[in-house]
This record gives sequence, structure tokens and C-alpha cells, in this order.
Amino acid sequence: MPDAAPRVRFSPAPTGYLHVGGARTALFNWLFARQTGGTFLLRIEDTDVGRSRPELTQAILESLRWLGLEWDEGPVHQSDRAEQHRDAVVRLLDAGRAYRCACTQDQVRARAEARGGAPGYDGWCRDRSVPAGPGVVVRFRTPDEGRTKFDDVIRGEVSFDNEMLEDFVVQRSSGDPMFVVANAVDDVDLGITHVIRGDDLLNVTPKVLLLREALGTTERPVFAHLPMLVNERRQKLSKRRDDVAVGVYRERGFLAEAMVNYLSLLGWGPPDGVEIRPLDEVVKLFRLEDVNHAPAFFDVDKLSHINGVYLRSLTVSEFIGAAGRFLEHGPWAPGDFDFEAFERMAPLVQERVTTLVEAPDMVDFLFLDEPVIDQASWDKAMRPPAADVLDTTVSAYESCPWTSAELLASLRGVGEGLGLSLRKAQAPVRVAVTGRSVGPPLFESLEVLGRERSLARLRAARARL
Repeated sequence: MPDAAPRVRFSPAPTGYLHVGGARTALFNWLFARQTGGTFLLRIEDTDVGRSRPELTQAILESLRWLGLEWDEGPVHQSDRAEQHRDAVVRLLDAGRAYRCACTQDQVRARAEARGGAPGYDGWCRDRSVPAGPGVVVRFRTPDEGRTKFDDVIRGEVSFDNEMLEDFVVQRSSGDPMFVVANAVDDVDLGITHVIRGDDLLNVTPKVLLLREALGTTERPVFAHLPMLVNERRQKLSKRRDDVAVGVYRERGFLAEAMVNYLSLLGWGPPDGVEIRPLDEVVKLFRLEDVNHAPAFFDVDKLSHINGVYLRSLTVSEFIGAAGRFLEHGPWAPGDFDFEAFERMAPLVQERVTTLVEAPDMVDFLFLDEPVIDQASWDKAMRPPAADVLDTTVSAYESCPWTSAELLASLRGVGEGLGLSLRKAQAPVRVAVTGRSVGPPLFESLEVLGRERSLARLRAARARL
């Protein structure tokens, strides 16, 4: 392509929700456009009318907006350009570069089994002058010789033997052109200079190039095929097996800024090795040629760690605002949530959660009549001398000043009197009051919960013993 301001496009198909692989592709296109002063165009690949759903298009747009990946042009719907795509198919037929085919999938499969070797279409209708009609598709006549090559920014030279490319379908029997035709036509008409997409589409590229040339376009865009994303077993991410929808992570309480930061590291890394950084810095450092071709591990633990860092970077008021929608539907009864109590606990919660969805469980003991007891925590904490600890603590807490410092000092004294460390002394107290062995600092929690409710829970736990 001639030197010009780059034009890139992200082209999701509205047959499913935006997944993390698609989000990474959108991000890398967006980063490249911002880093080079180019244009980021959004194009909706809705040529498969039977499977495309408008509500999924809206969900994809919403996910992109949540991530902050605003587009400069579009969205362009390929379905609105169907006439241009059909015209391209007619031009291919008129030039002898395509032909009609009446073979069914069963017939293609049966012939492949009969001849042995590789499966696929065998060119049966190439010279049979099949008329248009029901069940008839249009196939592209691929060259019998030579190779189709292209340079890939990430993978270097990529080459395909033309004889290994079957005569692929360019128009369905319904008359709807296939997406490969739509891509070839629209990339030219929209002036796309760089095609940055997942490597699952690598084998589509020679077909697109052959179509472009057959339609009279010799210029080529720059290609960059991004590495696949894999899970912890090094298997390609699958929506049937893995949590891949961006919306899932949003609902789990991940921040958009953390998600974008993490996605930028899937196949690329900053030259200075600093992974957690603002997006504007990522834009300045990002280079398409620095993307690695090796599969990238989508590590939820690392994403959670990064999200925790971002959560702790918020002001307390920002954290409270972000956690608000998760606290609206906590395990307590409507009306029992005390905003002032949570506000007092918020800095302590903020230090300990990695996702916002963890916040309600961290403070539920404040807003429930009785704590939800984790049995494993109870069994471990309530071993002897837990009864003595609870009895002595109740006596100490009935009269000591109700501040976190005094509560700590009193329990330390209880432990010393029983020959226990503070850690061992506070274990049964924590489980009795909060129901769990982990959570916010105990003494600040007791202070917020109040003397009356705290003593009631300590006595109830002692009675249970």
C-alpha cells in the first residue's frame, strides 16, 4: 500500500458476545492506529444473516465502549453493502474466475472418501456449465499452479501452494455472498491499509488476496496475524470450555483499565519490562513488529493480580463508587446495608480484594443478623482452648473501650494469660464474629460492628461449642 496514514479495522461477527481474543484484536488495532496517527474503523461482519443477531451487535459495541476502545469511523455493517458484494461475484463469473456448483456436501464428502487422500471439494463442476437455481452456490476458481505468498509483520513470509487451496464458495445457495468476498471488497473500498487479526484467519488470507487480484486490485494491505490465546493447559481458548466473554469479567468486578492493560500483554511486552502502566504509555511504546508469534497464555490469576493493583490505586471514594453496584445485591436483606459502616471499612477492603465482586463477602458479617459460618474455618479455629479464649474475651470486651487499639490490646492480654500468641488467640474470635478465618483486620471490624453485636456473636459461638 502507498505511504499514507494507516487505516485499520476491527470486524467482529455478531454471532456471539465479544470474547477476550476479539477484544485483544480490537485493542491491538486501536493501539496501532493511535500510535501511528491512523484511523480505527469498526466494521460488523453480519453477512451470515441467519446467525447474526442485532442484540449481539449492541453487546459487542457496549463491551468495546466499556474497554474504552472508541472507533473513529463506523460501525459499517457489511450487510448494508450486499449489492457491492453481489456485483463482485457477478464480475468473477463474467471473467471466468468463478463458476456455479450444484454439489451437495454429502456428494463432496462421498467423492472424497472414494478417491482417498485429503478431503475437500474436487472441482467437479468447474467445466459443467451449471445454471443458477435452488441449491446452487458459486465457487472461486483457484489457480492450479504456483504459490500465493505474503509478508506478515509478525510471522515473516507466509506461503500457500495454490493446488492445496480448494475452489472455495464465494456465494451461498441463498444468493448471499460469503464473508471472504465481503472482506476482499470492503477492505479495498474502505481503504484499509493494515489487516491486524487473529492467526485463526491466517488460511483465509490467500483466498482474500486471490479475490482482490481477480477483482482487479494489485495493491496489498500489510498483514499482521496475532498469536492465539491458550488456557493453562496450552489449549486454544474455547467458549465451550473457558470463560472467554468480556462481559463475564466485567460482571466479576474487573476494571476496564486493568482488563485493557492485561490484554495488551498477550503477545506483546513493553521494552522496559514494566507491565502495569497507564494506557497512554502503552500507546507510546506499542510496536506491531514487537508482537510475538508464540501462543499467549490467558492467565486469569495474573489478570486478577493486575486488577488488584488497579483497585488499590483508586481513591477510597472511587473504590466505593466502583463497588456500589456489587453491594446493591449483597446476601443481606434489603434495607440492612449501612453505607456509613461500609465507608469505614472500605479502605481495609480495598487493600485485600482483587475483584469488586469479592467486596460483599468481605463485609457481609456487618449487615447480617448472624454471620455465615464457613465450616472449615470453624473446625480449624474452634479447637481447644477456643472455649477459654471466647470466655475470657467476652469478659474483657464487656468493659474495655471500644476502639480497635483497645480491642487489640485486650485480646493480646487474653492470649498472654492463656499462653497463646495473638494470632492463635484471635482465630476463634474472628470466626465467631465474621464466620471466616480470612477477611478485613479483626479489630477494625469489631469496632465497626459494635460492642453489643460482637459480644452476642462471641457468646453464641461459645454456646455452640
